[in-house]
This record gives sequence, structure tokens and C-alpha cells, in this order.
Amino acid sequence: MLFKKIAVVGLGKVGGLAAQLLQQSGFDVIGLDMHPGKPSLTFPVFTVDVSNLENLKQQLEGSEAILSCLPYHLNLDLAKFCHSNGLHYFDLTEDVAITKEILSLSKTASAVMVPQCGLAPGFIGIVGSHLVNQFETVRSLKLRVGALPQNPTGLLAYAFNWSPEGVVNEYLNDCEVIEEGLHKWVSAMEWLETIYIKGVQLEAFTTSGGLGTMCQTYLNKIDNLDYKTMRYPGHVSLMNFFFHELLLRENRELAGKILTHAKPPVNDDVVYVHAAAEGLVNDRLKRQEFVEAYYPKQIAGKMRTAISWTTSASACAVIELVNRGELPERGCIKQEEIPLQSLLNTHSGSYYKKLEN
Repeated sequence: MLFKKIAVVGLGKVGGLAAQLLQQSGFDVIGLDMHPGKPSLTFPVFTVDVSNLENLKQQLEGSEAILSCLPYHLNLDLAKFCHSNGLHYFDLTEDVAITKEILSLSKTASAVMVPQCGLAPGFIGIVGSHLVNQFETVRSLKLRVGALPQNPTGLLAYAFNWSPEGVVNEYLNDCEVIEEGLHKWVSAMEWLETIYIKGVQLEAFTTSGGLGTMCQTYLNKIDNLDYKTMRYPGHVSLMNFFFHELLLRENRELAGKILTHAKPPVNDDVVYVHAAAEGLVNDRLKRQEFVEAYYPKQIAGKMRTAISWTTSASACAVIELVNRGELPERGCIKQEEIPLQSLLNTHSGSYYKKLEN
């Protein structure tokens, strides 16, 4: 085992489950959170202001790796701490600017630095590269993910089971794509299309951050590459009205508060994943798809929402692979460099194989 002691910083639904999965996989885990009282957890938990790095340092002493499950804007300082102290670093961020700074740090890192280990970016990029590897040349790779309530209500047909800061960022920040061989930035909440998964009609539209580093990896290799978020029909029109006509884009914090107050989290959620690649195999045009619907699961004695376990399982599987020596021991690891089958063969990644509702 390359490392054994890992600290999980931020013990919300995703972080708490990730820590338990890592403990099940044989790691010595400690948890750090600013809110006291996590009685159901079976590892040491320290109450600390996670937004203050000085407060964290003492509790992190002795750890060999860190998984950050914090809001994206707190990740960079933690990544710098890991870089300075030779600790392996993993996070779940979808923020493009923060990730670029972390990737820059990784060039001189003595341990691994692996941002974007969640669902999207993360698992969807691993699936996408798996499809790409089945072709000789690729004309398009289309990646779509939707985390939704199973039983939607109201015109928005949504529930905020994920970080409101992350969702608002995805809806407002520009989006990277490759279009006709050119690397471009396009507006969020555009390029609307209709998708059906298991008979359910969904709409998909551009959102920021879901591709991670894939545009850099596949420029000059794939003609068309984009990521879109999936929602129930009618959602994006209302969100465009909310952010742009009512000018809530000018106050992202207020926008997040309004939306989460109106549409709080639900337990009965579903995560839809739709990935499709088209290209040539033996000079014949082919299409390969990966399409799944993931539902809540019983894990570690508790029912977990689909968004929490899909995010946690992907991140923990990557950590397991690094620890097994199946991925590099230092520097940057991009999600699209991780073999899908290897991820599925880890303890945490195996949850993706069990698709029963």
C-alpha cells in the first residue's frame, strides 16, 4: 500500500459517505468538518473551521493523502498545502479556474494531484475515454449527465441535491467545447436538445466544467466534443429567465439561496448518464453508447441518494487505484487517463455495477 492514512475534509452527504467507503477499502480515515456531531461515523472526526487552513494543519498532521469535499473556492489553499507537504491530493471540483491552478501546481508535485474526481467531471470523463478507445478515429463524443428527482413537481421539476454554488456556476460560466476541430468557449444553457433514457424525456443544454481537461487532451484527436446537463423538459427556459431576465446572475449567492429555498433536496433521486461516441472502425462508421440510470442504494447501513453515492464511489475508486499502484504516483492524473474497467474493479467502483433500484 502506497499510503494508508487519508483525511476527508468536509463531511456532508458526499464527504461522509466517501470517508466510509475509504474505510471499507482499508484506509485509516479521519474526518474534518466545521459542524460538530457525526455520531453514525466509525472513524475519528474533528470539529474545525475548514475554511481556515491554519486551523486544519494540526489535525492533518500524519495524513498521507487528502480528499477535499469542500466548496470549490476552498480547494486551492488546501491543494497548495498538499503540494508543499508532499501529500496526495484529490477533490470533486467542477470549477475550471481553480482546476487550472491545481494542475499548474501538479507539475512540480512530489505526490499526485487529482482534481475533478466526482461524477461530472470525473466518472463521465472515464466513460467517455472508454468509448473513444474503441475507435480508430472519432468524429464526435457527446457526454450528458443529469441528477434529478424521481418524482418532480412544479415547473422547474428539480431539487437541489447538489451544492447550490456548484449548480449556479455550471449554469452561468462559459463552457469549453471542441467544434469542427476547434477549441471554443460557448455560453451556458444553450445548444438545447432532446434525449430519451429508458422512456423518460429529458432536455440537455451546455453547462460549465463537466469536461474537465478533456478538451486539452482530445484537441486534434476528436472533431466534436461537448458536455451537457440533462433536466426535465422546460427547465432551462425558466432558468434563463431567472438568471438573465431577472438579473440574478449579478448575485450568485442570492440566486443559490432562492433556488435551494424553493427546491430543497429529496431522497428519491436518479442520476442519468448518457455518453455517445461516433467514429470509424475498419473504415466503417460506428456509434457506441453508455446509457444508465442510477438510483439510491443501501451503503454502510444507510440509504444513500444517487448523487451522493455516484460522486463518492468514483472519487474513492480513483484513490484506490492510485494506492494500488495502477495509476502514477506523482503529478497530475486526468480523469480520461483512468481505465473504466479498472475503476469498476475497485471496491468503491463496484457500486456502479449494481444497478438494481
